[in-house]
Amino acid sequence: MIRRSIRISAFLVLCLSFSLAGGSVSAETGSEIYDKQCASCHDNAVGRTPTKKMLNDLSAGAIVTAMETGVMRVIGQWNMDGPQRVAVAEYLSGEKYTANWQGGKTNICESPIKTSVDTFGKAHWNGWGNSDENMRYQDASSAGLTKDDVGKLKLKWAFAFPGESNVESQPTVVDGRIYIGSKTGKMYVLDADTGCTYWTFQADNSIKNAALLKEVGPEKRLVAFFGDIGGWIYAIDAVTSELIWKIRGDTHPAARIVGGFQHHEGALYVGITSLEEGLAIDPAYKCCSFRGTILKIDAGTGRTIWQTYTIDEQPIAQGETSRGHAMVGPSGATVWSAVTIDKKLNRIYAATSDNYSAPATDSSDSIVALSMETGKIEWVYQGLAGDAWNASCQNGTGENCPDDAGPDEDMGSSPMLMELPSGKRVLAAGQKTGVLHAMDPDDNGKLLWQKKLAEGGILGGIEWGPANDGRQIYVAAADATWRDQKFLSADTELNPETGGGMFAVDPATGNIIWEAPPGSCEGRVESPNKCSPAQNAGVTVIPGAVFSGALSGVLKAYDTETGEIIWEYDTLRDYTSVSGAKARGGALDGPGTVIVDGTVFVTSGYAKFGAHGGNVLLAFTAE
Repeated sequence: MIRRSIRISAFLVLCLSFSLAGGSVSAETGSEIYDKQCASCHDNAVGRTPTKKMLNDLSAGAIVTAMETGVMRVIGQWNMDGPQRVAVAEYLSGEKYTANWQGGKTNICESPIKTSVDTFGKAHWNGWGNSDENMRYQDASSAGLTKDDVGKLKLKWAFAFPGESNVESQPTVVDGRIYIGSKTGKMYVLDADTGCTYWTFQADNSIKNAALLKEVGPEKRLVAFFGDIGGWIYAIDAVTSELIWKIRGDTHPAARIVGGFQHHEGALYVGITSLEEGLAIDPAYKCCSFRGTILKIDAGTGRTIWQTYTIDEQPIAQGETSRGHAMVGPSGATVWSAVTIDKKLNRIYAATSDNYSAPATDSSDSIVALSMETGKIEWVYQGLAGDAWNASCQNGTGENCPDDAGPDEDMGSSPMLMELPSGKRVLAAGQKTGVLHAMDPDDNGKLLWQKKLAEGGILGGIEWGPANDGRQIYVAAADATWRDQKFLSADTELNPETGGGMFAVDPATGNIIWEAPPGSCEGRVESPNKCSPAQNAGVTVIPGAVFSGALSGVLKAYDTETGEIIWEYDTLRDYTSVSGAKARGGALDGPGTVIVDGTVFVTSGYAKFGAHGGNVLLAFTAE
């Protein structure tokens, strides 16, 4: 799922690594350094690098941080020194770099964190899918919000991520506190009522996944678990921010963690993906050797209990591509999303990506069932065969592109496990093909039905995942495209006429119950070339209402019975944040809406491939 694998900081460092000449350049300006070392990638948008225009929207501090953190060790050693990095950052941002660039008011909470005797007895949203089954559902008592209330939602407060221009994490809300990561690697802990900050914890790299909180050990210590894009897994005290343990999830230098975690009976389950799909744009990179990894970890100690690869075979030399470039494989079939727990059968289910190199395997673009006890793969359901693809397939030269390249249509979103009123259990999973698959978990993943709901594509189909309330499955259509398909152009523009729409599907049959049309970018005053109605973000449902966000920045709530829009809000605007820092909304992508105790939380500003960036967490309540 290349959309998820490529981040601004990664490709900023990557392109720098291509063309560095080394040596002192104290006499050179930031413009000269950029022209010599950066322009060949960013002016031409090689692969999926951010354009110069996109870099202009970043702060100087954000650019420096991007060039100095985790992905650098993935790329290897490079020769740009600190003054050079600062010079480039100041040139691109148009502002002076200062050591306290993240500064400004912090709005520290006046009172210390208070904890409950029964932490999880209060309303909460914990982790990506809010349940072992990844239903993305909040019941009425925990939601504290009725369908009638939804139409009365108004903005309560906004929190700005200082100095940032892109937000990719979904909040976790437990015991009246919000836990949310940032692009600069900070884990923020905020008061859910006011948005004030209790504390921050600095990780080594950008945090993309949703935190998971659990009580650990006989003392029931409240621990927050999360990962970063350097592949590190953290366990910190959720009250004090003390680091309890930290481990590298996979030794491969390109390993990264994007999906949420799951916990069961003292063990943590973690899926790992990699940067390799993007690194392959470098003709010098020998593609590819990372295999999808799933870990079972002792939550108390960080000890690995078992590690399972989604591809059994060790990657070996596979000859050359048609362009004569040496290739290694098999690779890929990585895990982008949170696994799903089946307590009845003592299994977990993981969704896998495409292969990065040939040969294609039968575990890519699949749902993989593993024993929780041993990690053994018990069955595999494949949604699309033969999908071997990497970013070089889009960059013009294609040195690392497999000869028979696939369409890059991962099974990227977490599968959902549900029990129907009849007692029949269904495991449902969306794919970037636009197909919703329903499997029988009690019959080794036997296909029950398939339904094509979207066109599919690199940024198409079903991306971050549906939701269900036990009666219906709610699916948002992505299908983002670009004007004239200028996907690799420096002036990338989203197509405002493609993508979007919402579906309610019968989980027993796959029949469509209702369909809501896509939104519109017509009349968009601000940057219509950055607008798309594509609904990429994760879907969230409460009794009576289902929430879905679009690349346009518009958040909508639909009536679960009819599909009628009962509320919408355009998040693309400036905000006055609770800290006094500048806040800006943008595209809604990736993280979905989180609803807890009468408040709707959503992050706005997930900027990818032409969409608007932003840096804000919004909280809405009913008047």
